[in-house]
Amino acid sequence: MNKILMVTIFLALASSGGCGNVYSRKDFPKGFSFGAGASAYQWEGAVDEDDNQDNGDITSDGYHKYKEDVQLMVETGLDAYRFSISWSRLIPSKGPVNPKGLQFYKNFIELLVNHGIQPHVTLYHYDHPQYLENEYGGWLNRKSIEDFTDYADVCFREFGNHVKFWTTINEANIYTIGGYSDGLLPPGHCSSRSKCSSGNSSTEPYIVGHNLLLAHASASRLYKQKYKDIQGGSVGFSVFTIGFTPSTSSTNDEIAVQRAKAFIFGWMLGPLTYGDYPDEMKRIVGSRLPVFTEEESALVKGSSDFVGVIHYLAASVTSVTHVKSQRDPGFFTDMGISMKGRKLHWELYIFPRNCFLFCLDKYAIVPWAMEAVLEYIKESYGNPPVYILENGTPMKQNLQDTPRIEFLHAYIGAVLNSITNGSDTRGYFVWSFMDLYELLSGYEYSFGLYFVNFSDPHRKRTPKLSAHWYSAVLKDNTTFLGSQGIAQLQSNFSSPY
Repeated sequence: MNKILMVTIFLALASSGGCGNVYSRKDFPKGFSFGAGASAYQWEGAVDEDDNQDNGDITSDGYHKYKEDVQLMVETGLDAYRFSISWSRLIPSKGPVNPKGLQFYKNFIELLVNHGIQPHVTLYHYDHPQYLENEYGGWLNRKSIEDFTDYADVCFREFGNHVKFWTTINEANIYTIGGYSDGLLPPGHCSSRSKCSSGNSSTEPYIVGHNLLLAHASASRLYKQKYKDIQGGSVGFSVFTIGFTPSTSSTNDEIAVQRAKAFIFGWMLGPLTYGDYPDEMKRIVGSRLPVFTEEESALVKGSSDFVGVIHYLAASVTSVTHVKSQRDPGFFTDMGISMKGRKLHWELYIFPRNCFLFCLDKYAIVPWAMEAVLEYIKESYGNPPVYILENGTPMKQNLQDTPRIEFLHAYIGAVLNSITNGSDTRGYFVWSFMDLYELLSGYEYSFGLYFVNFSDPHRKRTPKLSAHWYSAVLKDNTTFLGSQGIAQLQSNFSSPY
């Protein structure tokens, strides 16, 4: 029997940094952007308008309340706002652009710019047009590369005079694993017929990942050839990151960490930087991993002007022996990772259980993980420009969200440390600006700085304690930084809640 290394990942609980360190916005480089974000499917709602064919609901009703939301952004002091365009709203069927959807995004973008807020636009954040799934299977088919490029062309042409930062694909690695290996994310493919009606977990993640990279590279080439000289923007690609550390000093655990990094980071960043997949992946996945032609390799290499980092978690990695089961194929089986861990009174299953990112009322504060991620990207991928496009912590609804403040305070400090140590990190975005429909937890947990009353037909917004704190940071008010400052903030704002 063949034996492979298995990696058991436990969410790291040790806190580092805390809230004792006090920094100022002035400590960050000139031009550094502080922002927050949301996605179209999770924020807009209004699925029955504009001939939109995706399967959302009202959620935060951003489609109708965007003017109010932009005013909240202004009051908070955001430099930038990260959001996505719904491909399904803009081009709801094979044919012409939907004029109502087009006008909505134009109005929203122009309003942001008129208030001095820089739009950071994501072209693809999970909401795939159903007609393309029906026609040829979506991202599993190489036809998707051409259709995505055509969609990107519309966005560049219509919005590019105001948009200078484009992210093509949102956290492509986790989207691909969740959607095509474990069946948790749309379109819900996996090998297990008890969970998924279709899919092949041993091949589809790699096919889709390959097509996503080529679609990104194709759109990036289009922008450089047709728009960049006129519009002066940049095109990037985002990945989900984890701060890995070995659970012991053993050689096996060190090797396991490098393996985890190759699969989680290198799968996407390797081709974007060097034009090919990591050797470790090619050796393990073998013929199931698509091969770049020379032309494709040249197209993908250097196609990302920046790396968008999505970061929430840290993990310690332990190497153990395991017999690979042919009945349990998939990305994590190939990587040799068991994502099950127990600490204290809770249990975390990242995959295949429906708890990814949402099993805890708040995440452990481990800012060293953010620093480790940024250091690894700096050292392994040529120190590209980086934007932290998502970072935050989930909580049950509570306006007094002090744990969220402690989390954000520590991680923003970690970003500053990384910049001091040479990382070319240029922006930080809190996930999320307001409470949203979360894809895996619905409304049970929220990440928002602003509370949204989903029981209210008007979806009233109310600032949480974290909104006041973040606003103070952005306005360079150091009064509420550090442990004593946070306690003072909580005292000052206790009566309204």
